[in-house]
Amino acid sequence: METIRVGLLGCGVVGGATLRILRDHADELAARAGAPIEVVRVAVRDPERRREVELDPGTTTRNAADVVEDGSIQIVVEAMGGLEPARDLILRSIRSGKHVVTANKELLATAGGEVLQAAGTSGVDVLFEAAVGGGIPIIRPLRESLAGDRVRKVMGIVNGTTNFILTRMAETGESFAGALAEAERLGYAEADPSADVEGFDAAAKLAILATLAFGSGVVATDIPTEGITRVTSEDIAAAHDLGYVVKLVAVAETAGQQVSVRVHPAMLPRTHPLAAVRDVFNAIFVEAENVGELMFLGRGAGGAPTASAVVSDIVEIARNIVSGGRSPASAGYSRRAAIVPQEETLVRYYVVLSVLDQPGVLAAVAGAFADHGVSISSVRQEGSDDQATLVLITHLASEGRHRATFDQLEGLDTVKEIASKMRVEGTTEA
Repeated sequence: METIRVGLLGCGVVGGATLRILRDHADELAARAGAPIEVVRVAVRDPERRREVELDPGTTTRNAADVVEDGSIQIVVEAMGGLEPARDLILRSIRSGKHVVTANKELLATAGGEVLQAAGTSGVDVLFEAAVGGGIPIIRPLRESLAGDRVRKVMGIVNGTTNFILTRMAETGESFAGALAEAERLGYAEADPSADVEGFDAAAKLAILATLAFGSGVVATDIPTEGITRVTSEDIAAAHDLGYVVKLVAVAETAGQQVSVRVHPAMLPRTHPLAAVRDVFNAIFVEAENVGELMFLGRGAGGAPTASAVVSDIVEIARNIVSGGRSPASAGYSRRAAIVPQEETLVRYYVVLSVLDQPGVLAAVAGAFADHGVSISSVRQEGSDDQATLVLITHLASEGRHRATFDQLEGLDTVKEIASKMRVEGTTEA
């Protein structure tokens, strides 16, 4: 069979690992694809830089346009990251009739609709299995395997850096700052870890998952996002005492004709499958109407796992080229989802109040919750000298009702402070 010609944009951690797999397993991949696959052009900023995989000077260029404009290339693999110039290069590749493979979550979460619409117009494939969860196969199951079912909820731990930090805090009692420093030392955190610890990376991934799961476009800016920087070791210890663990969760669920999406730290019951996901591992928990509950677990980052997903997309497109077929369209990107306003999102909360230890305090606190229609599921009181601590977990109520309750509590003379508050996920109520 005629060789399938591939152009690579970027040869960093993921691009280099992709090139290595394509070279090392060339015969096996050719058998699976139905034709040999060859990387014939690689665009990099610095061809002289030392890499784990050796570049052929005859195929290397500093100019990304050399890859896009090469008429012999059939598949362009974008491994650059970021929104621009990746978006422009991908669109130019599509318009020239080239298929595209990308792991670029930022691009898909921001401009996925534009890219997929262009692919439909040009009659080419755009695949992105590696954009969420690294090597975990989740995009194809949502797009294809569950096409005959109705997904109700997707909840995941989709950022390995934050999961490592929270695992470290839970198992060693370390502070957030100490756990972050350890993540940086081990290479799990970037020099600027804000995208991870503030939840933006997870929000971008959730936008992609929600779009595929519910068939309506969700972008990262639709998603209320809260990171883990304010989570304390005391929060984690208290969660443990109550039978919970703290995780940064990305949640998307149907709410009538709307979609509810959010990223935030949450307490999960220790019995929930996501509660056992440790260190840098990622996991996505899917609930569907007929198949029930599904769990996808694996390494969510790193060159080799992510490149494995990239290569699987290359092989799928190569098969399509050989057979004259197309991959299933990524449903949902053609229309925008109706998003539940954050104030109307239904949540539960764990709340710790520092209060004066005197008669009537509990009644006043309960009254504040009742005033805003928030029911209390459980309450525990601990006293010392002239002050006490109240630990409460609420029943399901809107975010807006909870916030109004917190505002009223802060105005009570008997409440010294709201020492902590955190959402509760993964229970039978939510």
